[in-house]
Amino acid sequence: MKKLFAPLLLVSAAAALFAHTASAQELTGTLKKIKDNGVIALGVRESSIPFSYSDNSGKTIGYSQEIALKIVEAVKKDLNMPNLKVTETPITSQNRIALMQNGTIDLECGSTTHTFERAKQVGFSHNIFLYSIKMIAKTGSGITDLNSLKGKTIATTAGTTADRILSGKKGEIGFNLIQTKEHSDGFLTVKQGRAVAFVMDEPLLYGQRAALSADEAKGYEVVGPNLQFENYACMTRKDDPAFTKVVNTVIADMEKSGEMTKLYDKWFTQPVPPKGQNMNYPMTAEMRAMFKDPITKAYD
Repeated sequence: MKKLFAPLLLVSAAAALFAHTASAQELTGTLKKIKDNGVIALGVRESSIPFSYSDNSGKTIGYSQEIALKIVEAVKKDLNMPNLKVTETPITSQNRIALMQNGTIDLECGSTTHTFERAKQVGFSHNIFLYSIKMIAKTGSGITDLNSLKGKTIATTAGTTADRILSGKKGEIGFNLIQTKEHSDGFLTVKQGRAVAFVMDEPLLYGQRAALSADEAKGYEVVGPNLQFENYACMTRKDDPAFTKVVNTVIADMEKSGEMTKLYDKWFTQPVPPKGQNMNYPMTAEMRAMFKDPITKAYD
């Protein structure tokens, strides 16, 4: 029996080694990069409240960041890498696509809109948020729509969909446009009186207001009609089906199980750091429908 048992052990060990080697060889794209390097690189925003932003201690928190960390846990499990290192690279609206394309980041769950144009350059997950583009202005300013901006100065974040919309209407309506690097910089122009309105994604406007004290927040209101209806999704590298499958499985499970609804309530209907302000931004019927039937879709 001993003579037979030893060869069987060798055969079993060889089979296990072959299976492991074959499995490793099957990895492609981002999953292979992560496995080879022992690192998953996240792109994070510093001021996209309450999606992805730094708290007072410098830690990245937010609705989208929690989704990203759930995806990280799934990658650890799929690759059998419980000690997988996680790095974070601060990104902006201007450099996020380039950093994904050149391999600096592997995943970005923040406040990136899935558009047809961007989808030519990078990949996108199932939708994680639906929203409209509006404006924030000082309470009682008289700013109600784009036509009320004639002859005035407004601000938006460079490289965003709002920037594209405003750049196209600048000459038609006749307003001055300040393009800032970060959302917080855009809102600052309104606070300082350098611009009458900051035009951006509606939830981000509520997020900027939520960063103020309760008394300060009363001095600003989100106004205007919906300039455009769009969505956020997690960004990945283009044509990477294996990694996208992992990402989408996590998002679909969170949305259909009710976990995403709880996450939404946490960040949009309850007090959030750093000021403990409540955004009071209830979920729309469109988003509830999306959670029941997760999709990957651009709206522009």
